[in-house]
Amino acid sequence: MVKISEFQIKDVVNVADGKKLGNISDIEINLSNGKIEAIIVSGNGRMLGFFGKEEEIIISWRNILKIGEDVILVRYRGVNEGQYDEAEAK
Repeated sequence: MVKISEFQIKDVVNVADGKKLGNISDIEINLSNGKIEAIIVSGNGRMLGFFGKEEEIIISWRNILKIGEDVILVRYRGVNEGQYDEAEAK
């Protein structure tokens, strides 16, 4: 079991380029089946929120590859390219 508070302190890292995307700020839950649909990552782009709102990255649960002790490895193309979809890769 993992508590949400423990989940939020893990760094989210993109396996495509090894870059840290940020930390989990929220999750999307499907209330019909109780499953997590996506994680919402707050980006590193702003300095402590002084220069406007940070960008949010939405990553589908199916694009989470591994949840480790300190990091969550995800497959993500980038903000401008949209989410990586395994169905597209096939």
